[in-house]
Amino acid sequence: MPYDATKMKDWQISEAAEVNMPTPWEFQEKLGLKKDEILPMGRLCKLDFMKIIERLKGRPDGKYIEVTAITPTPLGEGKSTTSCGLMEGLGKRGKNVGGCLRQPSGGPTMNIKGTAAGGGNSLLIPMTEFSMGLTGDINDIMNAHNLAMVALTARMQHERNYNDEQLQRLTRMKRLDIDPTRVEMGWIMDFCAQALRNINIGMGGRMDGFMMQSKFGIAVSSELMAILSIVRDLPDLKKRLNEITVAFDKRGKAVTTGDLEVGNAMTAFMRNTINPTLMCTAEYQPCMVHAGPFANIAVGQSSIIADRVGLKLFDYHVTESGFAADIGFEKF
Repeated sequence: MPYDATKMKDWQISEAAEVNMPTPWEFQEKLGLKKDEILPMGRLCKLDFMKIIERLKGRPDGKYIEVTAITPTPLGEGKSTTSCGLMEGLGKRGKNVGGCLRQPSGGPTMNIKGTAAGGGNSLLIPMTEFSMGLTGDINDIMNAHNLAMVALTARMQHERNYNDEQLQRLTRMKRLDIDPTRVEMGWIMDFCAQALRNINIGMGGRMDGFMMQSKFGIAVSSELMAILSIVRDLPDLKKRLNEITVAFDKRGKAVTTGDLEVGNAMTAFMRNTINPTLMCTAEYQPCMVHAGPFANIAVGQSSIIADRVGLKLFDYHVTESGFAADIGFEKF
């Protein structure tokens, strides 16, 4: 250490550094955490943020370091590399330092950009888990988001098939009278699948959904990912997941996840996503990974939850804004 970045690829540096990567229980001791504040997931772990925040609520916050950039490029600008380098440099000077970075999307990872783990010795490890879904937050978001779409399309099917009396008797639902030309939400998957951007769904018989135009987007573009980055706790998440506008009715009134009575079930799918995942740099400084909304269409930050935890655990907490200062940092 440090590794020769002129001869070793990033995955080789990660592989070498992972040999001595601290276990969740070693990080528990290093960070002064209680045993029940660590949620092990393989060789990584999540942090039970509600327990940590409650226990440390009287502790003064550390210093807050924000990393941004000037000009975004298709390959990134080096913010994660800079963030990891800052953590490693401050750690080398004996400072109590950590941070939080955004979770990368499978779309860019499997496309031209690749993963978003930094580079060279300024690297987040383990790279494989980081690049391949980590501890499942994006998958949970996909399930919750697509559940809302299932509830919406099922409701449209039932309202077409049954009159008001049948609808009330069979489903105990009132008629929402959703306008099929004003459905705002689409389906999501975590790939850049251009062929699914505009699709037709519901083809078949009366029991095969509601026939209309629809769409797929990439998972991290979901409003649910943006919500995860700004919520403060589980009740806040539940409240916001019941207020998402999915469509408009034929009178122009918004139809929400609460109207579809699906927001609470979405919260159940996302119950584990509120806890940040703990990783580390190639020099073993702790770094959380939590949330990953795009900056061009959303807030472009890692989560408020992880920053709250980091400010209590570290004397220096490093975070970053997505893309560049014009669309990422301005929302910080």
